[in-house]
Amino acid sequence: MTPQPNGTPPAAPGRPWPLGVHLAGPGGPAQVAVVAPHADWVDLCLLDGPRAGGTERRVRLIAGDAGVWHASVPGIAAGQRYGFRLGGPWAPEDGVRCNPAKLLADPWARAFTGDLLLHQATYAHVGGADSGDPYGRPDGQDSAPYVPHSVVVPPLPPPGPRPDVDPADRVVYEAHVGGLTARHPAVPEQLRGTYLGLAHPAVVEHLLRLGVTTVELLPVTQFVSEAHLLRRGMRNAWGYNTLGHLAPHEGYATAPGRQVEEFRALVDALHAAGLEVWLDVVLNHTAEGGAGGPTLCWRGFDEAGSYRMHRAAGRLVYDDVTGCGNTFDLNRPDVLALALGSLRHWVQGYGVDGFRFDLAVALGRTRDGDFDPAAPFLAAAHADPVLREVRLVAEPWDVGWGGYQLGRFPVTWAEWNGRFRDDVRRSLQPGGTIAGLGAALTGSADLTGRRPATASVNLVTVHDGFPLADLVSYERKHNQDNGEDNRDGDDSNHSSNGGVEGPTADPAVLALRRARRRALLALVALATGTPLLCYGDELGRTQFGNNNAYCRPELLAVDWSAATDPCGPDPSLPDYVAALYALRRRHPALRRTNHFTGEPDVTGRVDVRWLHPDGRAVTETDWQTGRALGMLLDGTAAAVPRAARDAHGRADADLLLWVAVGETPVTAALPPGSWAVALDTSRDTAVAVAGDGDRDLFRDSLQVQAPAVVLLERVSR
Repeated sequence: MTPQPNGTPPAAPGRPWPLGVHLAGPGGPAQVAVVAPHADWVDLCLLDGPRAGGTERRVRLIAGDAGVWHASVPGIAAGQRYGFRLGGPWAPEDGVRCNPAKLLADPWARAFTGDLLLHQATYAHVGGADSGDPYGRPDGQDSAPYVPHSVVVPPLPPPGPRPDVDPADRVVYEAHVGGLTARHPAVPEQLRGTYLGLAHPAVVEHLLRLGVTTVELLPVTQFVSEAHLLRRGMRNAWGYNTLGHLAPHEGYATAPGRQVEEFRALVDALHAAGLEVWLDVVLNHTAEGGAGGPTLCWRGFDEAGSYRMHRAAGRLVYDDVTGCGNTFDLNRPDVLALALGSLRHWVQGYGVDGFRFDLAVALGRTRDGDFDPAAPFLAAAHADPVLREVRLVAEPWDVGWGGYQLGRFPVTWAEWNGRFRDDVRRSLQPGGTIAGLGAALTGSADLTGRRPATASVNLVTVHDGFPLADLVSYERKHNQDNGEDNRDGDDSNHSSNGGVEGPTADPAVLALRRARRRALLALVALATGTPLLCYGDELGRTQFGNNNAYCRPELLAVDWSAATDPCGPDPSLPDYVAALYALRRRHPALRRTNHFTGEPDVTGRVDVRWLHPDGRAVTETDWQTGRALGMLLDGTAAAVPRAARDAHGRADADLLLWVAVGETPVTAALPPGSWAVALDTSRDTAVAVAGDGDRDLFRDSLQVQAPAVVLLERVSR
């Protein structure tokens, strides 16, 4: 860049709010405001031409109250690239790192352009990541050619109405924007891996066919890759390394500069199909990493006021409960304002319907470091009138002390149920028992009982870990190509391989893998709570045994032909998943919003009973050692409005769910009446949704293969 030596005074003072750069209207001045409490001066830097060798015009901002610098600047139009530079003290031991050589991103930027390049200039301290001392001397190299640039965005028109999805009917599909469509044969090549690719009718039709109501997107906020990946010629593919909390990621647009309009088009297309859009957001840490990381934004404006830090050996050091080097301090008013403002922006500017919060326990840690459901961010989100209208979902853990807090988030929140995942996986392993299955099938009522049953988001696979095909095909992780000597990724996967590690042509092994896969999918679909599918599981997506593919974009791509499925090609699998969710929609008893009690109601009826295969009630010993479990649901007690009941006051048919683990068939006694099989995952054609007259009836007993899930409907009393 060719900068001016000093900032030109602004035409007029601005206002301290809103923060960021906002256009007053066509041809009007831009309102500029940024928080830099330690600075002696702050310049708005307007960038033109190529990133290396372009020009830079600086406008000196005016100091205001509470560390806010502001100005009203004429001559700025939409699409203008910009950043900030500031001068002031260099005292890294106190969390103050003013370095005018570093171009800082606007924390409130609504778009970015360019990627982070590997260069010493991106570090504020001499030596950078390789040999530098982050508490040493400041580095004087200009970082502007090597960092993403903030971009001025015009005001967004209000979005249209959001879909009205009943929480009882919700089916969530976690998707990676790039991976879902990168190899889709019906999506034009220029749209694959983009927002518009995901909005393509062929993709939308696939989601609707499955019965999905809600698409949960892995991070689409502007992110960059970590230096250790760039040094290995790799990049961050998941997106959990945020630089811009209000900005759609440029890399998912069909061309630079089109991300705002194309992400809005994606949301509009999904809404038009009746699908909700949830975003996976990362408010627990930022892309700057630990003290030795690059200076891109917050570290340059106010390190001590942005991150959780404590003093040790005479200097401030980072508290890291995220495993990513830093933890955003949401107890700080400016950080809290950014977090809430970014969420409101996605709702009010794009029409987003909900958020899943990565490592959400970090968002609820108070000054003393303990988790508190009434911590500032959680309390503020609960009270915010905009955010109360959308769904908030916690990943209820982080890597700090007391980091697992499933069941403790505020009453208006839902939570990813990691206990469901582990209990269900363990039960379907060789040697598994029914221990934990009762809690899983009832949505962990012991943890979520003070909230609706839909607060439990039930899952067995997500982006993090094995995809479903690998969960039943690999017993060990195979992450060697990530460049970390297979040390990364979880070692406790509760997975199985059917007797052979990875690909095989053995028909018996493949049949066992497919049976386990169908059973796992069925347990997610039939359990009380909100089911979540990981993208591509319905198509046999494999990562070839890699359980930490955050840096492997080629492993995130769905093979829509299913030719690489380690369970063997199964073209009927999408139909099976679609039929599962049709079955769920058919039965109100499977879509409860209140929890089972297991106790007689005023009429003496019991909403759920647990059965041993011989017909008796399950005992404590059975729960620990049993290999089969029956779950009898009373249709009269189903949690649906009285208006939906029939003339006899029934909400649904009585249902009987049998789960057999291991590999030994079980003969299960049936309660009185006639029973028709609606689901049997041991069969290749597993689901029958035909009328009662088209199915065989069973009265006394039924042989249940293993591993398998069987659902029966009572057709007479």
